[in-house]
Amino acid sequence: MKRGGVVTLWIADYRGTLSRPPMADFAPCEPELGPYRAAVGDLVAEFGQFDSSDGLNAEHLLARRLGESPFTPVLEATPDGRDATIAKLLFEVRTYEPYPRNSASSVAALVRISMLAQIDSVWWGRQPSYQTDADLLDATELTNLDELSAIGQLRFKYRHQADTLLSRAARSAERRTMPGRSPRTAGLRMARTRPQAVAWLNQLADDFGRLAPPGTPPLWVTSLTRSVAHQRRLRELGYVALLPSAHCVGYAVDVEMAWYRRYHAHRILRGLLLDRQRADEVNIIDEGQAWHVCLRPRITRGPRSLQAPPGRPRTRSGSPALLSSRLAD
Repeated sequence: MKRGGVVTLWIADYRGTLSRPPMADFAPCEPELGPYRAAVGDLVAEFGQFDSSDGLNAEHLLARRLGESPFTPVLEATPDGRDATIAKLLFEVRTYEPYPRNSASSVAALVRISMLAQIDSVWWGRQPSYQTDADLLDATELTNLDELSAIGQLRFKYRHQADTLLSRAARSAERRTMPGRSPRTAGLRMARTRPQAVAWLNQLADDFGRLAPPGTPPLWVTSLTRSVAHQRRLRELGYVALLPSAHCVGYAVDVEMAWYRRYHAHRILRGLLLDRQRADEVNIIDEGQAWHVCLRPRITRGPRSLQAPPGRPRTRSGSPALLSSRLAD
């Protein structure tokens, strides 16, 4: 990321606001995340001794360790509070079963993902979520990526889920005849997200394109905004799909990582993401094939939040029109 420079971003007009502010807007202070992340790393290393058949001992260890001081400030700041959040974490470990499609390939991975997801919960867990797919489709504050892509305003790539028999057959044929042409991902159920997420992803995609080896495909996004109903469907299918989720308020994205190994670009992308976490812009969770990214509230509001000037026209479909803005980094 450039420091002290100016970065050109394309961002949609954002006029919609939700009724309740995120944690950062009303808490006396945010909990310290550095010690929490370090403690999570130590905890995960200790969980390396357990396999999926040793859930009882894993649960006992987690119950004992979560009472330690590095975890307390973050767990107390979650919407459900410390005790209820610990109870949910213990339940996740108690009921863990490995699934081929699960990003948590072990008890240790489940603990890491679940613990780091509490940072997302502190930031956005009090924000009203999109309960159904219809709520998400009707949300005027979200931006339609298909429209932005059609007019060349996206720096990153994505694709929709194959939702018909014909499209699924075509996707299957592509994987057989051209393996590796694109990431092995289901695709987006709905290509809609917050305009701030679009701006942040465009900036990341620009930096990745500049630093990656020649011939590396653009940044690929595998997941954006989801409804609570869809999050529950994912859980039923065996995925780690926790609630509350920043995906369900539009401030989380998943970025493909494993596919870029074939282009020797995965370390560059990993470094860019971790640099942004160290700069306190985002919370990052390594979920294997894709990395989960949650925007921090302070970069979606105030001086980092861009808006169109009054009277900015909107597209025929009612979604926000675009503007070219300059964001001091």
